[in-house]
Amino acid sequence: MRMVDLIEKKRDGKALTKKEIRYIIEGYTAGEIPDYQMSAFAMAVFFRGMTEEEMAELTMAMVDSGEKIDLSEIKGIKVDKHSTGGVGDKTTLVLAPLVASAGVPVAKMSGRGLGHTGGTIDKLESIPGFHVEIDNRQFVRLVNQNKIAVVGQTGNLTPADKKLYALRDVTATVNSIPLIASSIMSKKIAAGADAIVLDVKTGSGAFMKNIEESKKLAKAMVKIGENVGKKTIAVISDMSQPLGFAIGNALEVQEAIDTLKGEGPEDLTELCLTLGSYMVYMAEKADSLEKARKLLEQSIASGKALETFKTFVSAQGGDASIVDDPSKLPHSSYTFELKAKEEGYVNEIAADAVGTAAMWLGAGRATKDAAIDLAVGLILHKKIGDYVKKGETFVTIYSNQQDIEKVKQILYDSIKISNNKTKKPVLIYETITN
Repeated sequence: MRMVDLIEKKRDGKALTKKEIRYIIEGYTAGEIPDYQMSAFAMAVFFRGMTEEEMAELTMAMVDSGEKIDLSEIKGIKVDKHSTGGVGDKTTLVLAPLVASAGVPVAKMSGRGLGHTGGTIDKLESIPGFHVEIDNRQFVRLVNQNKIAVVGQTGNLTPADKKLYALRDVTATVNSIPLIASSIMSKKIAAGADAIVLDVKTGSGAFMKNIEESKKLAKAMVKIGENVGKKTIAVISDMSQPLGFAIGNALEVQEAIDTLKGEGPEDLTELCLTLGSYMVYMAEKADSLEKARKLLEQSIASGKALETFKTFVSAQGGDASIVDDPSKLPHSSYTFELKAKEEGYVNEIAADAVGTAAMWLGAGRATKDAAIDLAVGLILHKKIGDYVKKGETFVTIYSNQQDIEKVKQILYDSIKISNNKTKKPVLIYETITN
């Protein structure tokens, strides 16, 4: 078998066999297939696509390239959630304790962020004392004991995906549905879940900017999940504006706590209840989505969800008193108020640009090894469709530097005010099932 023949086969639009895909992934991971040939293969996939069977096999070949997490000692059906990312997306901080409070085991592996703000791990580490470096035995014990634990991703999970993604990033082949779908699903499957709920974002702050592309990606991932024996559903949700009001690590932790208290933003609360209902239903803790949602709503109202969050934080060394005393979270040296220059209705909040503003403050990473400032970020006071008066504060900026003129300009450019009222964006567009 020769790599050049397989590149030619895919270039001509033909489907590769299981054996051929395994040959490519195993050879590339081992360093036997050079980058230039893998680049040609990725470009062929970019233009020619893959069948459902090819995508499933590519996914499993990447799963088998490294370590797999064994969660069999954890009692119950393990349901994982994955978001394709966005600005202000702190859903895991709410969902994990919320779903765990309903009796669903949440054994979550999360990563650090590259871009607008930190990832789930960065956000959790803004809680004093919280640590994610726990071994597998302790991880399993905590989930069985408390129904929840969150750890950092292991270094040897899907090494083929890591290597291929780095290559795609420099060969203009990132935006390929088969390659994106297999990349995401390989990590979820290797992490050991029994079922998977996907939150596929669409809009300016999302990887997929339009609804049609988001649907294609969602359908591809659901098909992969089903083809490899994992129950999988995908919810397509809006990211045309940031989710919630807070953008920045410690600020997002505070907003997650507010949401668990029943005092969070409407959009964040609704999305978490929707995703959580599917997780509870797929874990067979309720026999309908309606009953699952009611269970979660009762958990918030009774305080059970918040208590689960406190238990989770304490179990991983964190200071749970931050729930009642948020001043113990990291806080910035300076606070600035961005005033509206005109009155009218907010008709656009470009999520990607607002995220870039947060990154300039230090809330995110421009490069993989960049330091992150857990205290800084933004709080929006208005969302699309809201009325704002001239001179009214519509964004509060939390910074550890005094010169933030660039940040202010980005925000003024990205938040549009008009005399005409704009409808609030649809939050949840569609749910994709098999």
